[in-house]
Amino acid sequence: MNVIKKNILSFSPSRHVRAGKGLRHGATLLAVLAGLLSGCSEWDDHYDNTQVEGNNVTLWQEMAARPELSDFVEVLNSTKVFRQHKKTSVSYGDLLNGGQTYTVFAPVNGTFNKDSLIALTETAEGDSAVERCFVKNHLASTLRSAADTTTTFRLLNGKFITMKSDNAGDVSFEDSNVRTKNGVMHVMQSQLPYMLTIYETMTQVPEFSSVGDVVKKYNKDVFDENASISSGYVDGVPVYVDSVVYETNDLMSSVGLFNNEDSTYYVAIPSNNGWQKAWEKVTGHFKYAANVEKGDSLQHYYASRAIFDYAVFSKTIQPDMNARIRNYRYDAQYPEYHVFFRPFDSDGLFGKAQGVKKCSNGYFYYYDEWPFTPQQTYFRKIEQEGENTWNITSNSGCSFAATSIDADSVSKGAYLYVRPQVANWTLTYKLSNTLSGKYDICVVTLPHTIIQKNSKKRYKFTTSVQYVDASGKAQTYNCNGGTAFESEDYARIDTIVVAKAFEFPTCNYAQDNNNVTITIKQNARASGADNTKFVREMLLDCIFLRPTDN
Repeated sequence: MNVIKKNILSFSPSRHVRAGKGLRHGATLLAVLAGLLSGCSEWDDHYDNTQVEGNNVTLWQEMAARPELSDFVEVLNSTKVFRQHKKTSVSYGDLLNGGQTYTVFAPVNGTFNKDSLIALTETAEGDSAVERCFVKNHLASTLRSAADTTTTFRLLNGKFITMKSDNAGDVSFEDSNVRTKNGVMHVMQSQLPYMLTIYETMTQVPEFSSVGDVVKKYNKDVFDENASISSGYVDGVPVYVDSVVYETNDLMSSVGLFNNEDSTYYVAIPSNNGWQKAWEKVTGHFKYAANVEKGDSLQHYYASRAIFDYAVFSKTIQPDMNARIRNYRYDAQYPEYHVFFRPFDSDGLFGKAQGVKKCSNGYFYYYDEWPFTPQQTYFRKIEQEGENTWNITSNSGCSFAATSIDADSVSKGAYLYVRPQVANWTLTYKLSNTLSGKYDICVVTLPHTIIQKNSKKRYKFTTSVQYVDASGKAQTYNCNGGTAFESEDYARIDTIVVAKAFEFPTCNYAQDNNNVTITIKQNARASGADNTKFVREMLLDCIFLRPTDN
């Protein structure tokens, strides 16, 4: 059975399906194995098998006959092909002695540590690493000869290499254009450099292992039934002679495909100690109640997104990187959370980095501490417009209408006009996407003079906040101990802080429920002093929650 691995994040198919570089170290040219073991030519169904005019020997035989390539030959013979992330008995010596055509860049002896590489191949993990980072870094599935024209193409591991008349990847030729019956060989004065992608830097460099562990958690294989070839059914179960499996990563699909060799990314990531501090802070804001299904998984995913949504920048969407940059998740409605000015200045985002690593698909800026604050990124002001009546979860004793007004000082140019039917009417709004953290909760009212020109009356009301505790039990917080609030000015917009640094013990982010609400209750009496100072109707501009560390 053939199994073709395809990484939908970074490789485009050719003919039926072309195997691309994976998110792991595992081999990607898996169809070779079936062809070798069965003695048939299924590989040709996936790749052009162009024959080469030249010597009547294979690439393997040509290399084995050259003493200066004996170290490379030993490594190839020791490195096994991976199939479905498992080490097989088929070596790269076997591949290069077969019928498929390749271009080989063979480094001469003494330019790499043969013994270390062979020692690594004794374990599955080590063999996978040698395969991707060394062996496949010296092979290409397309035939490429050195000529006066400069060409750029992919190696088997998906890396791009540029070849000129006298060098490849800036490594000079010892000998070039050696033709065999299954390919072309170039003898190199040293090994070709292997440059990590941003993803590989995160997952393979020890000082970034903490962030790498988070990213790898979202690697998964997805079987593509439509692209696979079935040979029928056995006991009612379909059997596939040619299976296509996509390697995906849900996190990178959302925040930036920084494993893609075709793109250029800039990332801002702390090293291990800084990452751990940031992770503890962020996960503290995404604590779901115990009765939320898969709450731990939601916490991990949204905490990851809270960091990566603001840490990844794609060069292709930048109008002027020196003046300002906007991250991959740029939202034009909230530029204050997504745009960073003069990033390369000494006090700019990239300028203040501890260091930078050049990667094959961009630049990895790293820091001792996370270079952002929660309030700069995910811990945002939550605003509930009064006129958004669809977010009113309940009401009693009143009627209301969304009303437009031409005034820059009024949020979104509209408000809610509440008319009383009984003295102590109530109105309850849903508050969405609250995090587990502290907020100043504010109610904004418009002056009564908007509807009654000479009015000098103000508003009097109580508020309460409904939420759930760590166990998922519903709780109510009576703001100001249940004592009424009074608007301060009858002629101006008034922002009333009804709860100072109120702490939600649980997160309600991305939850479609009414677990977090705020209730406004009219509290002015219909007689006595209240009747002369307060009006029982209300012009409600908005309600907002302002994040605070206090």
